[in-house]
Amino acid sequence: MRLALDEAEDAAEAGEVPVGAVIVREGEVVSRAGNASVASADATAHAELLAIQAASAVMGDQRLAGCTLYVTLEPCAMCAGAIVLSRLDRVVFGAWDEKAGMAGSVGDLLRNPKLNHSPEVKGGVLEAECGKVLSEFFREKR
Repeated sequence: MRLALDEAEDAAEAGEVPVGAVIVREGEVVSRAGNASVASADATAHAELLAIQAASAVMGDQRLAGCTLYVTLEPCAMCAGAIVLSRLDRVVFGAWDEKAGMAGSVGDLLRNPKLNHSPEVKGGVLEAECGKVLSEFFREKR
């Protein structure tokens, strides 16, 4: 999660909403990314999606079996959908997102029994630190 926090801090410095994501397989970092929606003028350039795309390219497979995603903020519906489709084994996130989180806050797309894949999910890891990066960013913006 510390590497994901580094990505979030880099995103904040670039003027992006500070969310960072890291994908790990067998103890090795496969990919890492921070939000890039502003720089790319692309609302879908969330850290999770960028990390999933990069990991798929590195692994040469759309399915990321055996991988864990660490992300500083609870995934939104779009990212949760991508997580399910990419078959990540595990998702570990920091801060809960009461306005858009789909791992328990607003809904729980990641563990929906009607879907064909449900990763293991653990929330609240380094929650205070992950939340602080976000709250400081938005305090400075206002």
